[in-house]
Amino acid sequence: MGWRRRGVYSIFQGRGREGSTVEPSVNGERPVTTIGTTFTVRRIGEGDLNWALAEGWKDFKAKRGDLIVLALIYPLVGFLAAATALNARLLPLFFPLVAGVSILGPAVASGFYELARRRELGLESSWWHFLDPLRGRNRTALATLTAGLAILFAGWLIAASLIYDATIGGGHADGPARFLSLLFTTPPGWTMIAAGNLVGFGFAVMTLTLTLALVSFPMVVDKPVDAATAIATSIQAVRANPREAASWGLRVAGLLALGCLPIFIGLAVVLPVLGYATWHLYTRLVER
Repeated sequence: MGWRRRGVYSIFQGRGREGSTVEPSVNGERPVTTIGTTFTVRRIGEGDLNWALAEGWKDFKAKRGDLIVLALIYPLVGFLAAATALNARLLPLFFPLVAGVSILGPAVASGFYELARRRELGLESSWWHFLDPLRGRNRTALATLTAGLAILFAGWLIAASLIYDATIGGGHADGPARFLSLLFTTPPGWTMIAAGNLVGFGFAVMTLTLTLALVSFPMVVDKPVDAATAIATSIQAVRANPREAASWGLRVAGLLALGCLPIFIGLAVVLPVLGYATWHLYTRLVER
């Protein structure tokens, strides 16, 4: 069944309902639509998820983006590696910090959403357009959403630190070898792995279902809407497609895990592909 025949979850159109407000136009730019406006959300299927990933791969081949990711990721990984080598107390936070890529990824991927949008419209899509979301009229909404992700990221690091203290924190992991030994060969270490994965999954679900990833970031790149409207629309999208949203989250987690395996170099491919694919999934989910 074609995606257009799967149905529409919300029938409120982007022109807004009673109670919505619109800022006056400034210098001919599109006004920002504020909370109260609801956009049409479609129901999708597994085929749409496969299509989005395939389109993301096509965009990556046309506009790779791996050098951008390497420039962003490897200085961070190098800094973390140096910090943990100099201070053993930071060692337990190394993997939670790297895993935080899945939480902060949607903000970093905003540039890829913009490149995909411009390619879709047949506009010039040079690499300097990667930073257009930071310079655009919707940069306040983008900053608000990014702040939400940063709060989740900080919460995840605090939770990871508490789990470590409650499990193997008393084992005095004074180096990588000792830490890995405690982690993989002792019951407290196994508890830490299980608890960390469970709590990490919870934060990933919050990132997805609280809509700071699935629709909201592509939407503020695409439309002149505020952060609250983008989040409300993304909540509608998740409610309309709970199984598909969960399936997408699992695919993202799996691809990120694969990208991290060969000393993180796979992220140079995975992050741009997921960024482009998320844009295409957004175009299937939200009536534009």
